Amino acid sequence: MQMTRFKKSLSFIVCIVLIAAMALFTTGCNGSKDNVGSSAPGSTVSQTESNVLGEGKTEFTFTVTDAEGNETSYQIKTDQKTVGDALAELDLIAGEEGEYGLYVKTVDGITVDYDTDGKYWAFYVDGEYASTGVDATDITAGAVYSFKVE
Repeated sequence: MQMTRFKKSLSFIVCIVLIAAMALFTTGCNGSKDNVGSSAPGSTVSQTESNVLGEGKTEFTFTVTDAEGNETSYQIKTDQKTVGDALAELDLIAGEEGEYGLYVKTVDGITVDYDTDGKYWAFYVDGEYASTGVDATDITAGAVYSFKVE
């Protein structure tokens, strides 16, 4: 009888310890809610006047997402015909000419090379993976063009 009482007490204590551990763990995971609205990795950076680049009649949004998920957004004004020409004119992209067009290796000063890093700059148009290269994509006013490290 004493052994049964001991097992019940031990089970009760173990349950209390597990509940306390779960409470502490979930508080630690959710404790970062203070950063809502800050420019934490992966958050969208609000448009400021310093993020408006170029001069011209046509405007589009350009976003850059680095390997850590940090996103930078620019409002581009240009008279160029293609996205590649507009971004190259502002020194936002650079790369090498290849048989399929411009192979972009540097975006917004960040260089990524598949041959050395195993990562590359992926080009997106309005959130969809682009079916053409940046130098062959005509600008559409109001569109969102993005490069993301993948």
